Amino acid sequence: MNKNFRVGKLNFSENSRPIVVAEMSANHNHSLKRAKKIIKLAANTGVDMIKFQTYKPQTMTLKSSNSYFKIKDKKSIWKDKNLYELYKKAYTPWEWHEDLFREAYKNKVIPFSTPFDLSSLEFLENLKCKLYKVASFEITDLPLLANIAKTKKPMIISTGMATQKEIFDAVKTIVKNGCNKFILLKCTSNYPASPSSSNLKTITDLKKKFKC
Repeated sequence: MNKNFRVGKLNFSENSRPIVVAEMSANHNHSLKRAKKIIKLAANTGVDMIKFQTYKPQTMTLKSSNSYFKIKDKKSIWKDKNLYELYKKAYTPWEWHEDLFREAYKNKVIPFSTPFDLSSLEFLENLKCKLYKVASFEITDLPLLANIAKTKKPMIISTGMATQKEIFDAVKTIVKNGCNKFILLKCTSNYPASPSSSNLKTITDLKKKFKC
């Protein structure tokens, strides 16, 4: 695998300094003005990159009130709401992306995103996205991973929801389809994660097993 690669002026290698990534997620609260302000504030703190999520409610879930699609967490402000409502509130409108990417570059921050399906990948390719993030839940979507890999762009893959075999399958898929510039993130998909469940030594284990 290629452990060393560049994205713009950023050097990804064992000897490079840490690269700091800001997460936009749903923090824009559906305000384009707020989203642009977040980019500026993040840039002023010295971050290197900013990550978006690219999806639509209908590509993430069904518009259903069935109990399987309802949020049951009693502590959540979304308790008894359905997933469709959550994603509709949280998603970043696609018509904003070009403006947000431009704003990021203007502030000398590299933008990139997480595609959740083939339509969002195609959309991001049209925006000339420089690298891609794969969310923990999508690590088993091997057709999606294969198509991202075919772009020949670097991939950052979260492993929080994956078994060791699923990580092996994901890596095998992307390498087979042309991606040898990838990063595996050691994640604990629990927010906030307790120190006892973080298992940070897995970082060195992933590095050794997957040569990345």
